[in-house]
Amino acid sequence: MKSDIEISREAKLKPIQQIANELNINADYVIPYGKTKAKLELNVLNETNINKNNLILVTAISPTKAGVGKTVTTVSASLGLNKIGKKCIAALREPSLGPVFGMKGGAAGGGYAQVLPMEDINLHFTGDFHAITTANNTIAALLDNYQYNNLNSENALKQITWKRVLDVNDRSLRFVTTGLGGRTNGIPQETGFDITPASEIMAALCLSENFDDLQNRIARIILGYKIDNSPFTVKDLGVGGAITILLKDAIMPNLVQTTENTPAIIHGGPFANIAHGCNSVIATKMALSCAEYVVTESGFGSDLGAEKFLDIKCRVAKLQPKATVLVVTTQSIKMHAGLTLEDTKKPNMESIISGLPNMQRHIENLQGFGQSIIVSLNKFHFDVQEEIDFLRTWCEQKGCAFAVNEAFVKGGEGAIELANKIVHTVENNPSKPIHFTYDLEDSIETKIEKVAAKIYRADKVEFSGKCKTVLARIKKNNLGNLPVCIAKTQYSFTDNADIYGAPTAHTLHVQDLVINTGAGFIVAVCGDIMRMPGLPKEPAANGMTFNNGIIEGLS
Repeated sequence: MKSDIEISREAKLKPIQQIANELNINADYVIPYGKTKAKLELNVLNETNINKNNLILVTAISPTKAGVGKTVTTVSASLGLNKIGKKCIAALREPSLGPVFGMKGGAAGGGYAQVLPMEDINLHFTGDFHAITTANNTIAALLDNYQYNNLNSENALKQITWKRVLDVNDRSLRFVTTGLGGRTNGIPQETGFDITPASEIMAALCLSENFDDLQNRIARIILGYKIDNSPFTVKDLGVGGAITILLKDAIMPNLVQTTENTPAIIHGGPFANIAHGCNSVIATKMALSCAEYVVTESGFGSDLGAEKFLDIKCRVAKLQPKATVLVVTTQSIKMHAGLTLEDTKKPNMESIISGLPNMQRHIENLQGFGQSIIVSLNKFHFDVQEEIDFLRTWCEQKGCAFAVNEAFVKGGEGAIELANKIVHTVENNPSKPIHFTYDLEDSIETKIEKVAAKIYRADKVEFSGKCKTVLARIKKNNLGNLPVCIAKTQYSFTDNADIYGAPTAHTLHVQDLVINTGAGFIVAVCGDIMRMPGLPKEPAANGMTFNNGIIEGLS
């Protein structure tokens, strides 16, 4: 089979204005960025259509080294739905350059189920991540300047909590010292860098309803604490307007297309293991304004991305998925049974059975939210029919629809079964109103404990001494009604990445709490999660070249 980049180059793309026209988007609201991508002005939003059209969520079981193909499935479902005559848009997150050049590679789907132009989407795109990086770091520079000019005065800050960000994987930047070199070069202080998808600016933009909401969220961001321990915000710094101006283009979603010219709206990119893991509210609602079906994804497994999609994004934006697609592969199931990656390609019914508890846990959790589920199996050439038939029967016994997805090698034709199962579920067994994991009136400790117990099956939560200090600040500043965003390894229901399967009766260790008043949630950092990832021994960048004007090795 041809490589992703070869397939993407052979695809016949339509002019982006034509894609917009087919969605009945007013040409005055389309801002082209070249021939095949464009930004969409917020005027495209239509509240009437948002409420009547169908939102489909794509999530997955706990990821393993084998991968599951969640973005491929999101694109596949949109291809299949359009193939059977349903007007559909895929709504996705933007890739981060850190993983593109690190371990994961690109995030534009794969095979014959891609969003295009793949090279542009994976490399800089329309500059949204750069705008967020600049906004974040402009705040840092202005904040350091404020502290420099107020040193030894009553206006000086007792503590600065704001960090800089870069869209790279660079472990050397996790802890740094700035302001060295004497008085004229600033004030020496210990700080660090997060990756851009972990910036609170990213989360604030992705949860904003409009430009005014974004400006208000930015103004609320806490940057540090005054001598009297009261919060010091962007509003106090007096630069909220300037920072919002930097995001005037980044707030507009991006329109592209798939390998089969299906429309796709791509916008925002918070990670699900360190942030809330969903594309922007504006992008999702804009897609719902323009199409009967919208297929969107949340990051990593359902214990992270789907939980935050439902408990945070849907609660804030008043969205209601009509069905949820749970992505699995025989390989990922077998890895949860303890097989090595190479052994997962061999037929092994015993390991399929042994690996099912992880999938069952995800199904139970999603059903607990009130979701109707379609299990989508990404089929590989080494899969055997006996194992597929067993999984189909098992899923149907659990009250889930089941479909085999072959769009990676067959395009939309390979996703017709999945599309038909989605439509049948929406029309005959739509999801119930969301049963949230916790109430906003619960304390922050109780919210975290409920997520740990209901979603992770932990029987205990331990808070570090550092957390207790932050909890006191939360209570003092009346921020206890905010939702919680768990930052945790994506590989396990525990905070230990090496524990696969469906563990129970474990302890969730909360190392830190981060108050994100701009985003509108409290981040609970669990285990050894890093907000600035590192690079693997052999980064994906090692295999990339640029020959005669052609990019090679990007996937």
